[in-house]
Amino acid sequence: MTRPNLTTLFVTLALSAGLAHADDGVTIAFQTGVDPSKVAQADGDYEKATGKKINWRKFESGAEVIAAVASGDVPIGNIGSSPLAAAASRGLPIQTFLVTGIIGESEALVVRNGSGINKPADLAGKKIAVPYVSTTHYSLLAALKHWKVDAGKVNIVNLRPSEIAAAWQRGDIDGAYVWEPALGKVKASGKVLTSSAEVSKWGAPTYDLWIVRQDFAKKNPDFLKQFVKVTGKVFERYNQDPKGFANDAANVDKIARLTGSKPEEVAALLPGNVYPSLKAQSALLQKPFVKAVSDTSAFLKSQGKVDSLQADYSPYVTNQFINAALR
Repeated sequence: MTRPNLTTLFVTLALSAGLAHADDGVTIAFQTGVDPSKVAQADGDYEKATGKKINWRKFESGAEVIAAVASGDVPIGNIGSSPLAAAASRGLPIQTFLVTGIIGESEALVVRNGSGINKPADLAGKKIAVPYVSTTHYSLLAALKHWKVDAGKVNIVNLRPSEIAAAWQRGDIDGAYVWEPALGKVKASGKVLTSSAEVSKWGAPTYDLWIVRQDFAKKNPDFLKQFVKVTGKVFERYNQDPKGFANDAANVDKIARLTGSKPEEVAALLPGNVYPSLKAQSALLQKPFVKAVSDTSAFLKSQGKVDSLQADYSPYVTNQFINAALR
């Protein structure tokens, strides 16, 4: 299968996004990842804190979010660290200003029962689906490298999460590296070969995060400060009592409605990621995160997924709004 050039992919997605500029309020792109901040989103806490109308737009992949942000239709978006690295490498004027999760078991490589895949070496010649330029794409490539399995001998196909679920149901694919709600659907008739928690231990950590267009950030610092505060508060609620938060039926229902996951999957997946406090994020969003983005970018280039690298990725990361929220 011919893999598209990243620039071509982003441009194509931008043209196909077809999103109109909002005349009022702030348009924010979110995805279906399970995390505590979905409760604050469902409760309207971001609108209350910022005093702004927010037009929430759901997207299926980070590549689609990046396309909308690049086109100027969306100033703030929720993506993973791999799409961030790809976008930063091509110079998109964005900054990471908040982390929504250190990804663990909420993203996993699942192989179909009866596919004949019992160990990593069995992946050769099999059809494995993954959304291109996503954290799971990066994790899949990193896992294959760790296992010393030639990625060129694995039939890696580019499918969106909803397409993965449909292809799995038809029996068209042997495995998939994906997140909720598609993850729960494939796990029902498959087994987990590895998760992003393990891949992180092998030296390839991934993150879910919020990016903002730099032009919007300069004009709206208080909006971002309040956005960070709301997220920090709900993370604090979760971290004080993870089991209580995950077992709260109202919390689970809100997350399930926004993500499309089943309630029982939400309760199981919430503990699968780490949700760092704002204090921890202030330190993370400096050298540690810049290094992670740099390392991810270098790996993507080695795999032919980006054409060139930035000399310095620090302009694409800021703890400015977290520090403002902590004051």
